[in-house]
Amino acid sequence: MTIPEKEIYPRTGDKQTIYLKSVITDPGITVGEYTMYNDFVHDPVLFEKNNVLYHYPINKDKLIIGKFCSIACGAKFLFNSANHTFRSLSTYPFPLFFEEWGLDKKNVTDSWDNKGDIVIGSDVWIGYEAVIMAGVTIGDGAVIGARAVVTKDVLPYTIVGGIPAKPIRKRFSEETISALLALKWWDWPKEKIAQKIEAIQSGCAEQLRENNQ
Repeated sequence: MTIPEKEIYPRTGDKQTIYLKSVITDPGITVGEYTMYNDFVHDPVLFEKNNVLYHYPINKDKLIIGKFCSIACGAKFLFNSANHTFRSLSTYPFPLFFEEWGLDKKNVTDSWDNKGDIVIGSDVWIGYEAVIMAGVTIGDGAVIGARAVVTKDVLPYTIVGGIPAKPIRKRFSEETISALLALKWWDWPKEKIAQKIEAIQSGCAEQLRENNQ
C-alpha cells in the first residue's frame, strides 16, 4: 500500500521532517500519532534502519513511542542485543558463535542481558544525537538533552542531560505536572486539540484545565 506523501511529510517542501508513524513497518515498533522525526543528515524515512539499532526479532523486545513526540536528528535507540552478558566470567558472546563452539543455536540470546523494552511517553522531546538504552522508560513530557546517554528511567516532565543522563530540573511544579498527567491532552480528538492550542501553548495548566470544562 502506498502512503500519501502528505501523511509522511507534514510540512510543504520539507523532506527532512516526517510523521514517524507513517513509515514504521517493524511490528516490534509502535509510534503514536503526530510524533515527528527530523533528519538533515540521512533520509528520515530510514529511521528503522539508522536509528533503531540491535533490534532483532529473536529478542522480541519492543520500541514504544507515544504521541506528539519530537525526535531530533541522529537520536538512537540501542536494544538488548547490543549488550554483553555480565552473568558469565567472560563478556565474549560465545552463544552467538554457536557453530564455532558447538553450542545450541536456541541459546543465542544468552550472549546478552535482556533489560527489556524501550518505552517513550507522549509529548517527549529527544534532543540531537541522544542515545536511549534498552530497558529505559521515559515519562510523558520529559526532555532529553542533546547527546545525552539515557541509561535509567526518566520521570514525567523532567529535563535530563549528560553521560550518563541525570536530572537537571523539573519543567513545572508538581501541581502542574499532576494536572497535565491527569488531562492527557495528547489523547484528545484532533478537533479538540485544535481548539485548545492557545491554552496548551500558554504555559499555564490552569488555563488548559479551565478550558477543558
